[in-house]
Amino acid sequence: MPRVLALLGAGVVPAETLVLRADDLGVLRGDGVFETLHVRDGEPWLLDEHLERMRRSAERLALPLPADADLAGLARQACAAWPAGDEGALRLVCTRGPEDGGPPTVYATVAPVPESSRQARADGIAVVTATLGVTAGVRPESPWLLGGAKTLSYGVNTASQRWAAEQGAQDMLWVSVDGYALEAPTSALVWLADGALCTVPPADTGVLASTTAAWLLDHAAELGLRAERRMIRPAELHLVDGAWLASSVRGLVEVRRLDGVDLIPCPETARLQKLLGH
Repeated sequence: MPRVLALLGAGVVPAETLVLRADDLGVLRGDGVFETLHVRDGEPWLLDEHLERMRRSAERLALPLPADADLAGLARQACAAWPAGDEGALRLVCTRGPEDGGPPTVYATVAPVPESSRQARADGIAVVTATLGVTAGVRPESPWLLGGAKTLSYGVNTASQRWAAEQGAQDMLWVSVDGYALEAPTSALVWLADGALCTVPPADTGVLASTTAAWLLDHAAELGLRAERRMIRPAELHLVDGAWLASSVRGLVEVRRLDGVDLIPCPETARLQKLLGH
Protein backbone atom coordinates (compact mmCIF):
# COMPACT_ATOMS: atom_id res chain seq x y z
CA MET A 1 0.00 0.00 0.00
CA PRO A 2 1.42 3.45 -0.89
CA ARG A 3 2.43 5.84 1.86
CA VAL A 4 1.35 9.46 2.22
CA LEU A 5 3.67 12.41 2.83
CA ALA A 6 2.52 15.94 3.65
CA LEU A 7 4.69 19.00 4.31
CA LEU A 8 3.69 22.00 6.38
CA GLY A 9 2.82 24.79 3.97
CA ALA A 10 2.87 22.54 0.91
CA GLY A 11 0.30 19.89 1.66
CA VAL A 12 0.46 16.37 0.24
CA VAL A 13 3.46 15.76 -1.99
CA PRO A 14 4.81 12.64 -3.75
CA ALA A 15 5.95 10.11 -1.17
CA GLU A 16 9.49 10.10 -2.57
CA THR A 17 9.93 13.88 -2.05
CA LEU A 18 13.13 14.76 -0.20
CA VAL A 19 12.32 16.38 3.14
CA LEU A 20 15.41 16.50 5.38
CA ARG A 21 18.74 18.21 4.77
CA ALA A 22 21.83 16.19 5.62
CA ASP A 23 22.59 18.56 8.49
CA ASP A 24 19.08 18.51 9.96
CA LEU A 25 19.44 18.25 13.73
CA GLY A 26 16.65 15.73 13.85
CA VAL A 27 18.96 13.37 11.99
CA LEU A 28 22.29 14.40 13.51
CA ARG A 29 21.18 14.51 17.15
CA GLY A 30 17.63 13.23 17.38
CA ASP A 31 16.71 16.81 18.25
CA GLY A 32 13.01 16.93 17.64
CA VAL A 33 9.64 15.57 18.70
CA PHE A 34 7.00 13.40 17.11
CA GLU A 35 3.60 11.82 17.68
CA THR A 36 2.13 8.66 16.22
CA LEU A 37 -1.65 8.48 15.86
CA HIS A 38 -4.09 5.81 14.79
CA VAL A 39 -6.04 6.70 11.64
CA ARG A 40 -9.58 5.36 11.57
CA ASP A 41 -12.38 6.25 9.16
CA GLY A 42 -10.04 8.74 7.52
CA GLU A 43 -9.48 10.73 10.71
CA PRO A 44 -6.59 10.95 13.21
CA TRP A 45 -7.83 9.53 16.52
CA LEU A 46 -7.32 11.63 19.67
CA LEU A 47 -5.66 14.39 17.65
CA ASP A 48 -6.10 17.12 20.27
CA GLU A 49 -4.62 14.92 23.00
CA HIS A 50 -1.63 14.06 20.84
CA LEU A 51 -1.02 17.70 19.94
CA GLU A 52 -1.13 18.62 23.62
CA ARG A 53 1.47 15.96 24.41
CA MET A 54 3.61 17.04 21.45
CA ARG A 55 3.62 20.59 22.77
CA ARG A 56 4.68 19.39 26.23
CA SER A 57 7.50 17.41 24.65
CA ALA A 58 8.61 20.42 22.61
CA GLU A 59 8.64 22.60 25.72
CA ARG A 60 11.04 20.15 27.37
CA LEU A 61 13.39 20.60 24.41
CA ALA A 62 12.82 24.38 24.13
CA LEU A 63 11.73 23.60 20.58
CA PRO A 64 9.32 26.02 18.84
CA LEU A 65 6.31 24.28 17.36
CA PRO A 66 3.89 25.60 14.75
CA ALA A 67 0.43 26.51 16.01
CA ASP A 68 -1.84 23.63 16.91
CA ALA A 69 -4.22 24.67 14.14
CA ASP A 70 -1.43 24.33 11.57
CA LEU A 71 -0.36 20.93 12.91
CA ALA A 72 -3.96 19.72 12.97
CA GLY A 73 -4.44 20.92 9.41
CA LEU A 74 -1.30 19.07 8.32
CA ALA A 75 -2.50 15.88 10.00
CA ARG A 76 -5.89 16.08 8.34
CA GLN A 77 -4.36 16.82 4.93
CA ALA A 78 -2.30 13.64 5.20
CA CYS A 79 -5.29 11.59 6.38
CA ALA A 80 -7.48 12.92 3.57
CA ALA A 81 -5.10 11.32 1.08
CA TRP A 82 -5.34 7.95 2.85
CA PRO A 83 -8.04 5.37 1.92
CA ALA A 84 -10.87 6.12 4.37
CA GLY A 85 -11.72 2.46 4.90
CA ASP A 86 -8.19 1.45 5.91
CA GLU A 87 -6.67 1.92 9.33
CA GLY A 88 -3.32 3.66 9.22
CA ALA A 89 -0.47 5.03 11.27
CA LEU A 90 -0.04 8.81 11.13
CA ARG A 91 3.26 10.28 12.26
CA LEU A 92 3.66 14.01 12.94
CA VAL A 93 7.31 15.12 13.09
CA CYS A 94 8.99 18.40 14.01
CA THR A 95 12.79 18.67 14.06
CA ARG A 96 14.88 21.67 15.11
CA GLY A 97 15.87 22.04 11.48
CA PRO A 98 19.27 22.57 9.84
CA GLU A 99 22.42 22.95 11.89
CA ASP A 100 22.97 26.48 10.60
CA GLY A 101 19.80 27.69 12.30
CA GLY A 102 17.23 27.35 9.56
CA PRO A 103 13.53 26.85 10.26
CA PRO A 104 12.17 23.66 11.84
CA THR A 105 11.32 20.78 9.56
CA VAL A 106 7.67 19.76 9.95
CA TYR A 107 5.98 16.95 8.08
CA ALA A 108 3.44 14.15 8.41
CA THR A 109 3.33 10.62 7.03
CA VAL A 110 0.64 7.96 6.91
CA ALA A 111 1.59 4.31 6.52
CA PRO A 112 -0.17 0.97 6.87
CA VAL A 113 -0.53 -0.57 10.31
CA PRO A 114 2.10 -3.34 10.45
CA GLU A 115 0.82 -6.88 10.28
CA SER A 116 2.78 -7.61 13.45
CA SER A 117 0.60 -5.10 15.30
CA ARG A 118 -2.59 -6.73 14.08
CA GLN A 119 -1.25 -10.13 15.07
CA ALA A 120 -0.32 -8.88 18.54
CA ARG A 121 -3.86 -7.64 19.13
CA ALA A 122 -5.22 -11.07 18.31
CA ASP A 123 -2.62 -13.34 19.91
CA GLY A 124 -0.99 -11.29 22.65
CA ILE A 125 2.75 -11.00 23.16
CA ALA A 126 5.66 -12.28 25.20
CA VAL A 127 7.49 -9.60 27.21
CA VAL A 128 10.80 -9.56 29.05
CA THR A 129 11.78 -7.13 31.80
CA ALA A 130 15.06 -5.22 31.90
CA THR A 131 16.46 -2.30 33.85
CA LEU A 132 16.16 1.26 32.62
CA GLY A 133 19.07 2.16 34.88
CA VAL A 134 17.31 4.87 36.91
CA THR A 135 15.19 4.94 40.04
CA ALA A 136 11.45 5.35 39.63
CA GLY A 137 11.47 8.96 40.83
CA VAL A 138 14.65 10.38 39.32
CA ARG A 139 13.35 11.60 35.97
CA PRO A 140 10.73 14.06 37.29
CA GLU A 141 13.52 15.65 39.35
CA SER A 142 15.98 15.68 36.41
CA PRO A 143 14.47 17.56 33.45
CA TRP A 144 17.61 17.05 31.34
CA LEU A 145 16.73 13.32 31.20
CA LEU A 146 13.62 14.31 29.21
CA GLY A 147 11.34 11.93 31.07
CA GLY A 148 7.86 12.03 29.60
CA ALA A 149 8.99 13.67 26.35
CA LYS A 150 8.43 11.88 23.04
CA THR A 151 11.59 12.83 21.18
CA LEU A 152 13.29 11.58 18.04
CA SER A 153 16.11 10.14 20.17
CA TYR A 154 14.90 6.54 19.92
CA GLY A 155 18.21 4.70 19.93
CA VAL A 156 17.64 3.18 23.38
CA ASN A 157 14.04 2.31 22.53
CA THR A 158 14.89 0.41 19.37
CA ALA A 159 17.91 -1.27 20.99
CA SER A 160 15.64 -2.45 23.79
CA GLN A 161 13.20 -4.01 21.37
CA ARG A 162 16.00 -5.68 19.40
CA TRP A 163 17.35 -7.18 22.63
CA ALA A 164 13.87 -8.41 23.55
CA ALA A 165 13.57 -10.10 20.15
CA GLU A 166 16.91 -11.81 20.74
CA GLN A 167 15.39 -13.28 23.92
CA GLY A 168 12.43 -14.64 21.95
CA ALA A 169 9.99 -11.92 23.10
CA GLN A 170 8.01 -9.31 21.20
CA ASP A 171 8.59 -6.43 23.61
CA MET A 172 10.40 -5.24 26.73
CA LEU A 173 9.11 -3.79 29.99
CA TRP A 174 11.52 -1.33 31.55
CA VAL A 175 12.04 -1.62 35.29
CA SER A 176 13.50 0.98 37.65
CA VAL A 177 16.59 0.12 39.68
CA ASP A 178 14.42 0.21 42.80
CA GLY A 179 12.23 -2.50 41.35
CA TYR A 180 9.14 -0.88 39.83
CA ALA A 181 7.62 -1.58 36.42
CA LEU A 182 7.68 1.59 34.30
CA GLU A 183 6.79 1.36 30.61
CA ALA A 184 7.71 -0.37 27.37
CA PRO A 185 9.88 1.34 24.74
CA THR A 186 6.85 2.36 22.65
CA SER A 187 3.86 1.66 24.88
CA ALA A 188 2.37 2.02 28.35
CA LEU A 189 1.71 -0.68 30.90
CA VAL A 190 -1.92 -1.29 31.85
CA TRP A 191 -3.20 -3.94 34.25
CA LEU A 192 -6.42 -5.11 35.90
CA ALA A 193 -6.52 -5.95 39.60
CA ASP A 194 -9.58 -6.37 41.84
CA GLY A 195 -11.86 -4.43 39.54
CA ALA A 196 -9.42 -1.55 38.97
CA LEU A 197 -7.88 -0.75 35.60
CA CYS A 198 -4.45 0.65 36.39
CA THR A 199 -1.44 2.31 34.80
CA VAL A 200 1.83 3.82 36.05
CA PRO A 201 1.53 7.48 37.17
CA PRO A 202 3.48 9.67 34.70
CA ALA A 203 3.99 12.60 37.06
CA ASP A 204 5.72 10.45 39.68
CA THR A 205 7.92 8.43 37.33
CA GLY A 206 8.62 10.36 34.13
CA VAL A 207 7.05 7.69 31.94
CA LEU A 208 5.47 8.99 28.75
CA ALA A 209 1.85 9.94 29.43
CA SER A 210 0.06 7.52 27.11
CA THR A 211 -2.92 9.02 25.29
CA THR A 212 -4.32 5.52 24.71
CA ALA A 213 -3.98 4.42 28.34
CA ALA A 214 -5.44 7.71 29.57
CA TRP A 215 -8.47 7.38 27.27
CA LEU A 216 -8.97 3.80 28.38
CA LEU A 217 -8.89 4.68 32.08
CA ASP A 218 -11.18 7.66 31.49
CA HIS A 219 -13.75 5.24 30.02
CA ALA A 220 -13.16 2.32 32.40
CA ALA A 221 -16.46 2.97 34.16
CA GLU A 222 -18.29 2.01 30.97
CA LEU A 223 -17.12 -1.54 31.66
CA GLY A 224 -17.85 -1.36 35.37
CA LEU A 225 -14.21 -0.85 36.30
CA ARG A 226 -12.46 1.70 38.51
CA ALA A 227 -9.45 3.64 37.24
CA GLU A 228 -6.23 3.92 39.23
CA ARG A 229 -2.71 5.22 38.64
CA ARG A 230 -0.23 3.51 40.93
CA MET A 231 3.05 1.65 41.09
CA ILE A 232 3.56 -2.08 40.64
CA ARG A 233 6.51 -4.47 40.75
CA PRO A 234 7.03 -6.97 37.91
CA ALA A 235 6.48 -9.98 40.18
CA GLU A 236 3.01 -8.63 41.01
CA LEU A 237 2.05 -8.75 37.33
CA HIS A 238 1.99 -12.54 37.60
CA LEU A 239 -0.83 -12.21 40.14
CA VAL A 240 -3.10 -9.60 38.55
CA ASP A 241 -6.22 -10.36 36.52
CA GLY A 242 -4.72 -9.14 33.26
CA ALA A 243 -1.80 -7.10 31.89
CA TRP A 244 -1.48 -5.24 28.60
CA LEU A 245 0.72 -2.84 26.66
CA ALA A 246 -1.16 0.12 25.21
CA SER A 247 -0.12 2.33 22.29
CA SER A 248 -1.82 4.38 19.60
CA VAL A 249 -1.35 2.19 16.54
CA ARG A 250 -0.98 -1.28 18.03
CA GLY A 251 -3.83 -0.58 20.41
CA LEU A 252 -4.16 -2.83 23.44
CA VAL A 253 -2.18 -6.07 23.36
CA GLU A 254 -2.30 -8.63 26.12
CA VAL A 255 0.89 -9.76 27.84
CA ARG A 256 0.59 -13.54 27.59
CA ARG A 257 4.10 -14.40 28.75
CA LEU A 258 6.34 -12.43 31.13
CA ASP A 259 9.99 -13.33 31.66
CA GLY A 260 9.38 -16.84 30.38
CA VAL A 261 6.30 -17.52 32.55
CA ASP A 262 2.86 -17.86 30.97
CA LEU A 263 0.15 -15.54 32.29
CA ILE A 264 -3.49 -16.61 32.49
CA PRO A 265 -5.43 -15.05 29.58
CA CYS A 266 -7.78 -12.30 30.69
CA PRO A 267 -11.42 -12.54 29.56
CA GLU A 268 -11.66 -8.73 29.65
CA THR A 269 -9.24 -8.28 26.74
CA ALA A 270 -11.92 -8.42 24.04
CA ARG A 271 -14.14 -5.91 25.85
CA LEU A 272 -11.26 -3.50 26.40
CA GLN A 273 -10.16 -3.74 22.78
CA LYS A 274 -13.73 -3.16 21.61
CA LEU A 275 -13.97 -0.12 23.86
CA LEU A 276 -10.84 1.23 22.13
CA GLY A 277 -12.40 0.61 18.73
CA HIS A 278 -10.34 -2.39 17.68
